[in-house]
Amino acid sequence: MLTMSNGITPERRRELAAAHDSNDAYLYQCLTGRRDMNPAEAVRLELATNGELRRWHLCQKTWRGIWPDLIGTEGAPAVAAEQPA
Repeated sequence: MLTMSNGITPERRRELAAAHDSNDAYLYQCLTGRRDMNPAEAVRLELATNGELRRWHLCQKTWRGIWPDLIGTEGAPAVAAEQPA
């Protein structure tokens, strides 16, 4: 079974979307980096899933600028020196 870079399978993604009142196609787009989720929605899903979905999974392009305090947090993607926060 295929998994996304965050380890979530398509089946699990569909389960999470259904359980947390989210659109599966939108969640897919966010988890694959095609779109960035609304920051408030990303925080809601992170809390609702007890961290299974993380803000940096859902806002891959913008999380560093929105939540610079998360840079260096365990599990967060590495930030190259030339990438602005």
